[in-house]
Order: sequence, then structure tokens, then C-alpha cells
Amino acid sequence: MAIYFTGFALSGNDHTTFVVWLRHLIAPSIQRGTPEAETFARTVIAAGALLVFLAAAIRTWGVAYLRTDVVHDTAQHSEALVADGPFRYTRNPLYLATLPMAAGIGMLASRAGFVFLVLANWIFVYRLIFREEETLRENQGESYAAYCRSVPRFWPSLKPKVPSGNLAPQWGQAFAGETFVWFFAVAELAIAVTLKPEIGYVLFGLGFVAHFVISRRIQRQKK
Repeated sequence: MAIYFTGFALSGNDHTTFVVWLRHLIAPSIQRGTPEAETFARTVIAAGALLVFLAAAIRTWGVAYLRTDVVHDTAQHSEALVADGPFRYTRNPLYLATLPMAAGIGMLASRAGFVFLVLANWIFVYRLIFREEETLRENQGESYAAYCRSVPRFWPSLKPKVPSGNLAPQWGQAFAGETFVWFFAVAELAIAVTLKPEIGYVLFGLGFVAHFVISRRIQRQKK
């Protein structure tokens, strides 16, 4: 959250939005305030929404196997190795989804905000990846080492690298846990359709509320 707040706060120093910068870059003949400019803005923001929908889908797929109570727990979990679902293609599908989400939402920010959101999220997730890998090596030993040799750390392979463990996905809790990302995607799509940021702000707010409510409910269930 701090990364996103900081990224959008950069508009105080950089007053050129990402959409306007991109329009000047690839379609400089389109003038501000024209129907063509509105169409261009809608197209770019809708593309951003699609990236967030992609992130939501990847995260939901991963949480269906890893479980919401593990994903949204502030403590590290290394007692078991999950190698099913998207974890057969990349070792970190949830962190992978962070990048399209950052890029998609970043299209609503300034130029500097977009760059900051993508780079800051990239650095943040890699820091988490390296920390978790160290713990998993200590606790899982050779089984995790063999998994690392087969499955790429971040960028996914086109084909599964390990056989299915026949772990049944739990879709209900996965969609519930990732409600906030789906809200973010819908919020950006609403902005693309209406070009009214206030509608998106309401939906983004509902997404944050959903995240906190579900996280607290999970914490209570664990007690």
C-alpha cells in the first residue's frame, strides 16, 4: 500500500499523466480534449484494467492451491512445499502477478508514478523471494533444491516443469481472499468506460475494505 500511495503522490512533482505521455509518444497528432484523445485514454486505461484482471486471475489460481490463510499471513510459511497449479510453471506466481497489477494500475498515475510502481514492486517482490527461498532451503532441503532446478524462479515456463501432485484447488476461499484485486480491476475498467476517476476511487476503496475485512476474518479463524 505504501508503494502505491507513494507512486500516485509523485503526481505532485510530475504533472504529466502516463496516458498523456504515451499519447504524445505514439500519437502526437491527437489533440487534447478531442474525441480521439478520449478514445485513446479509454483504450490505454482499459489495457491497464486487463493487466489487473490478469493479475487477479493468476493470484486466485495460486491461492486456490496455497490457501488464503497462508498468503495473507504476516508470518512466513515454509512447513510445506506446494508444487501444483501455477507453481508447476513458476515458483512464485503470486509475486509474478504483482508486476502486471503494478503496470496496470500505474497507467492511472503520472509518468514518474508508473515507473516507480513497476520498479518498486519488482524490487520488493525479489527481496521477499530471496528471503523465502533461504527459509525453504533450510526447512525443505533437497526436495526444494530439486524443485528449484526444475521450475523457474519468476518468469513462467510455457509447459509445466513438474508433475501434478493432485492437490485439489479450493476456489471459494481463493476468490474471497483475492476479492480486493478483482475490485481493483473493475475499478480501472469503470474509469476506462466513464473517464470519471471518482467512480474508480469508490471501487478502489471497496477493494481495500474487502482486503482488511477478509484478512481480519482469517486471523480470527486461526485463533
